[in-house]
Amino acid sequence: MHRRHALLFAFLSVAVTSAAVAQRASESPFRNLGIFARALAHVETSYVEEVDQDALVYGAIRGMMSVLDPHSAFLDPDEVRVLRSDTQGRFAGIGVEISVRDGWLIVLTVFEEGPAAAAGLQPGDRFLTISGRPARDMHVQDAVRLMRGEPGTKVVVTMRRHGEEEGVVAELTRAVIEVPSVQARVLPGGIAYVRVRSFQRGTTEEVERALEAATERIGSVPSGIFLDLRDNPGGLLHEAVALTDLFVSRGTIVSTHGRTGPLSNSTASRRVAVPSEVPILTLVNGYSASAAEIVAGALADHQRAVIAGTRTFGKGSVQTIVELPDGSAMKLTIARYFTPSGRSIQALGIEPTMTIEQIDSAVLRRASLGREALREANLRGHLDGQQEPAAEEPSRDARQTPTEGTPNADSFADDFQGRTAFQALRAIIASRPSSP
Repeated sequence: MHRRHALLFAFLSVAVTSAAVAQRASESPFRNLGIFARALAHVETSYVEEVDQDALVYGAIRGMMSVLDPHSAFLDPDEVRVLRSDTQGRFAGIGVEISVRDGWLIVLTVFEEGPAAAAGLQPGDRFLTISGRPARDMHVQDAVRLMRGEPGTKVVVTMRRHGEEEGVVAELTRAVIEVPSVQARVLPGGIAYVRVRSFQRGTTEEVERALEAATERIGSVPSGIFLDLRDNPGGLLHEAVALTDLFVSRGTIVSTHGRTGPLSNSTASRRVAVPSEVPILTLVNGYSASAAEIVAGALADHQRAVIAGTRTFGKGSVQTIVELPDGSAMKLTIARYFTPSGRSIQALGIEPTMTIEQIDSAVLRRASLGREALREANLRGHLDGQQEPAAEEPSRDARQTPTEGTPNADSFADDFQGRTAFQALRAIIASRPSSP
C-alpha cells in the first residue's frame, strides 16, 4: 500500500473511532468512511494489477456524486478548464454544440465559420465515432474532451444523418471558436430582435449594446422587443438576473431555497434599459433551461412580457463549483430557484401563455429525429419540484451591430416558430393605443 493511502486509512480509522467515542452511537455520520478506507485498502493490495491512485480517488468521488441529482458531478482538472472556457465563450474545438438523445450524441448547433460548418455538419447529425471511439452511450463531457484540443490538431469523426444509411467520415482541424452569446438585428416595424444563446460573462452588457445600437438605427426607442431564448441551456445565474433587471423596474427577480431555507433573493435595482410601455415577447422552447427559465419566469410573473413557444426544459436547480486542492472540483446542487410569484420550475418548466409549435423541418431534425424533446423530468435522479411559500404579488408597474431587417415574409424564412412569434408581436404592438 502506498504511504499516502496508508496514512489516509489511519486517518479515517482514527476519525471513525473518535466520532464513535464522542457520539456513542452507531449512526455516526463518519462510520461509512471506515468502510471506504477498507475497500480502498483491499483494492490497493489485492487487485490483480497495479492501480492508479488518483484514478481510484477520482472514481470514488464520481461515484459519490452520481447518486445525487443529474446536475451534480465531479470534474477533474481538464474538465474544470473546459467549464471555464464555456463560461468565457471561447475554446478550441470543432464548433458544435452537442447533447444526448436516446443514448446517441447529436449535433444541436453548428457554429458559423467553424470546422464543423466547413465540413457540412448539420443539426440533428448523430455521432457514430469520435477519434475511433464509439459514441454510443458516451458521456457528454468525454465527447467534449475528445473534440477539444490545441488549434491546428485534427480529430476524426463518423457521422450519420437522419434518412441516410451510410455514415460519413470527416477529418476536422480544431480551431479557436468564438461563441457569441448574443445575436441582434432590427426587424421591420422598428422591432429589436435579440437572441441570447447562453448566459456567459458579459452577456448583459452585450444585450445593452445591442439595444442601444437598435435605438440608434431606428432613431427612437424600439416599438417592441423580441427576446429569443430558444435552445439556451442557461449559464451564469447573475447574468440572467442582470439581464432581467434591464426590463423590470422593481420587485423580486428570483429567489433560491436550499436545504436549510432561503439562501438569496435577487431584486431589480438598476436603471431600466427599456421603457415599461415597450411590449416584449419572449420566445422559448424545450431546450430553454436554467438561467433562461429564470428570465422567462420573472418577465411572465411581472407581466412584463408575453411568453411564447413551447414548455421549457424544467431545470430549476442551482449549482455551485467547489474547488478542490489539486485543481479538480465538484459541481454541487445547493438550492432550487423560484420565480417572483413562488413558482418552482424544477421538473415542470415554464408554460408559455402563447403556444407556438415549431414545424420547420430543420429544427425537427435537431429534436432527435423528430421525437419529443428531452426534459428535466425525464432525467434519472432529477429533483422533484417544490412550491415556495406564498410570495408578494410582483410589481406590475450583441457586440455585433444589428442589421436592418428584410421584408416580413423573409425575416424568419426557415423558422415557422420565429415567424409566427414575430407576427404575434406586431399584432400586440398594433393593438396598443397610440400616444397622443
